[in-house]
Amino acid sequence: MNIPAARHDPYAALRVGEIRLMLAASGLAGLANRALAVVVGYQVYALTKSPLMIGILGLVEAIPAIALSLYGGHVADRADRRAIILSTRTVSFCCAVAFALISLESQAASVIALFAVVFAAGIARGFHDPAAIAFEAQVVPQHLTLNASSWFSTVWQGTAILGPALGGIAYDLAGPVMTYAGMAVLHAGSALATAAIAKKPRPVPPEGESIFRSIGVGVRFVFGNQILVASMALDLFAVLFGGVVALIPVFADVVLKIGAAGVGILNAAPAAGGILIMLWSTRHPPIRHAGRNLILCVAGFGVSVIVFALSTNFYLSLAALALSGVFDGISVVIRRAILRLNSPEHMRGRIAAVNMIFISASNELGAFQSGMAAAAFGTVRYVWLGGLVTILIAASASAFAPKLRRIHLGAGAALPEAPVRRAPSPAD
Repeated sequence: MNIPAARHDPYAALRVGEIRLMLAASGLAGLANRALAVVVGYQVYALTKSPLMIGILGLVEAIPAIALSLYGGHVADRADRRAIILSTRTVSFCCAVAFALISLESQAASVIALFAVVFAAGIARGFHDPAAIAFEAQVVPQHLTLNASSWFSTVWQGTAILGPALGGIAYDLAGPVMTYAGMAVLHAGSALATAAIAKKPRPVPPEGESIFRSIGVGVRFVFGNQILVASMALDLFAVLFGGVVALIPVFADVVLKIGAAGVGILNAAPAAGGILIMLWSTRHPPIRHAGRNLILCVAGFGVSVIVFALSTNFYLSLAALALSGVFDGISVVIRRAILRLNSPEHMRGRIAAVNMIFISASNELGAFQSGMAAAAFGTVRYVWLGGLVTILIAASASAFAPKLRRIHLGAGAALPEAPVRRAPSPAD
C-alpha cells in the first residue's frame, strides 16, 4: 500500500504561539526602526540643509553597531538572550522618547543631541542583533526553520515597505514629536511581545575563556565553514557591486526622464518583488538544491541589474527592479535558513555577529561605494559592470564553494552541532 506524502503546511510556523509572538515583536520593532531612519534623516536635513549631514548620520549609527557586534555576539553566547533583547528594546524605547523631547521645539532642535541619541541607538543595535538572531533559533524548532525563515523574511520586507511610508506620513500629519511617540509605543509593544516568550536555556561557556579567545573562536568557525562564509560573502559582494537603489534618482533624471513619483515607484519595486516571492516560498519552500538555487539567484540578480542599467524604458526598468527583488527575496530566505541550521547552539550569537558585519558592510558601505564608483566610471557603465561582476561572483562561488552549491535544506540537511554545555536550569 502506498503511503501518501505528507502535505506541506505553509502556516506551520504560525501555528506555534512563541513564533507568532516573535514575529510580532520583530515586526513592531522593524516598523519603528525603518520609520526612524526616514524621520530623523528628514529632520536633520530640515535643520541643516546639508546632504553631507545625512551621510554622517548613517555613519553615527552604523559605527557603534558594527564596532560592538563581535562583543555583542560574545555576550549573546554568555548571557540570557531574551534579557538582552528586552534591555536593548527598552533602550530603543528611551531613545524614541528622547527624540520626542528634543523635538518639542522643532525649529530649535539640537542636531548634536539628535546625533547623540542615534549613537546610543547604534550601541543598542550592536548587542540586540546577535542576541535576536540567536534567540530566534531557540524559539523556532529545527524542522520549522525554513518555513519560519520565509515568514520572518516576509515581515522584515514588509517593514521595509511600510515603515518609511508610515514614518513620512506621520511626520507630515502629526509632526516629529507625535511621530517619535508612536515609535516609542511600537518599541514598547515589541518588548511586551518578547517578554511573553518563555526563557530558554543558555550554553555554559568554557571556564577561563577570555573575551578575545571567545570572539576568535566564533570568527574562525565562520571562516572555517565553507557554507557559512560563502553564503555571507555572496550577499556582501552582490550588494556592493549589484546594488542600484542608491542610484535610482540618477537614472530617473538622466536616463528615464521621470519625476519624483516615478522615483518612488522604482524604489518600491524591489521590495514588492521580494515580499511576493517570500510569501510564495511559504507554500513552495526552496528546499531541494538550495545552495544551487542561492547561486543562481545571485546570478539572476546580476542579470536583472544589467537589464536595468541598459534600459531606457520606464516599464522595463520597473520590471527589472522587481525581478531583482524576487531573486534577492529567495536568497534571503535560503541564507537565513543556512545561518540557522549551520550554527552550533553555543556559538549562535558570535556567528550572528559576524553575519551582521557582512550585512552592515554591504548596506552601509554599498551606497557610499556606489556613489563614488558611479562618479568615477559613469552611472550607467558602473551599474552594468557591477551586474557583470555579480554574475562572475556567483560563478566563482559555484566553482570554489562546492559544499554550498550542493547543500539542500530537507530533513537531516543541517550540519551536526557540536556538543552543547547547558546551564542546569532555564531560569539561570
